[in-house]
Amino acid sequence: MKYEIALLRGDGIGPEIVDSAVRVLKAIAVKFGHEFIFTPYLIGGAAIDEVGVPLPDATVEGCLRSDSVLLGAVGGPKWDTLPGNLRPEKALLGIRKALGLFTNLRPARLYPALKDSCPLRESVAANGFDIMIVRELTGGIYFGDRGYREGKYGEEAFDTECYSRFEIERIARVAFETAKKRRSKVTSIDKANVLETSRLWRKTVHELAAEYADVECSDMLVDNAAMQLVKNPAQFDVVLTSNMFGDILSDEASQITGSIGLLPSASLSDNTRGMYEPIHGSAPDIAGKGIANPIATILSAAMMLRYSFSLSAEADAIENAVSSVLNDGLRTADIAAKGDPFLTTAEMTDAITERI
Repeated sequence: MKYEIALLRGDGIGPEIVDSAVRVLKAIAVKFGHEFIFTPYLIGGAAIDEVGVPLPDATVEGCLRSDSVLLGAVGGPKWDTLPGNLRPEKALLGIRKALGLFTNLRPARLYPALKDSCPLRESVAANGFDIMIVRELTGGIYFGDRGYREGKYGEEAFDTECYSRFEIERIARVAFETAKKRRSKVTSIDKANVLETSRLWRKTVHELAAEYADVECSDMLVDNAAMQLVKNPAQFDVVLTSNMFGDILSDEASQITGSIGLLPSASLSDNTRGMYEPIHGSAPDIAGKGIANPIATILSAAMMLRYSFSLSAEADAIENAVSSVLNDGLRTADIAAKGDPFLTTAEMTDAITERI
């Protein structure tokens, strides 16, 4: 099979980790007889430096022509003083909207080999966990009306949370269908005791749940969910969330796996094209030092194979290779015990590639 993949390396460690994922995909191509064509495009701070905007039209057009998109990371202190519409992070919202990416899948799994890296107490980590966070990606407060106005105490800023029944039902259906392929349990996160948007969210999820009698569905307030993730993460299977709640909870979930450098994500639309990226940021403090953990981006490439190209065996090969290196005790700096040796970005990529 032949696939065209748009590469958005971005900023900070983005180029390093994307290049690692490309190396792994090339190994998959050789092993399974595929052809992957990689085309780079500008995004984020790199695009600002080159052409003056964080998301050039050429990048959007190139991504739309591609079969899928692999993204590194954007942003950094170099561009922090720019106005909001020119910040590197603005490109993320723009490319998600342009590609119609309304679903974000963020798996959070505690590998048995990394239980000692889990910050939770030993009795909790011993149970392990495997959570899939299904986050709505193109609605909510991140896309609502915003601005400044004169208020009761003078100048004030506002951001508006808004969700339609259609948007809620669309993402909830993804969660239920995902749960059917896992352990058949959905926990829907809201703040229905306070927010009208959450009341509509809960009502819509309950109505849809009637179509999925074989899936257990429950509600949980977001503040309780934040507590339960550190108290007993094993209770969760599929977690369904709005845009902002999912942003926060998925980062919390990443930390209890041992390192944010381990977690991939997939952003999906109604078609097979998706955008795949690690959930961590650009980490400019370690950029160019060769010590970034490439595993999250490599696992994002595995999700691309699985969700966009329907290449399950190839995705399994990558995921099994990652498990193998961890089981063999190989670590990057972020997951190595204090004082223990660790691999560079390139060395970890070599180890994973060799196992493929």
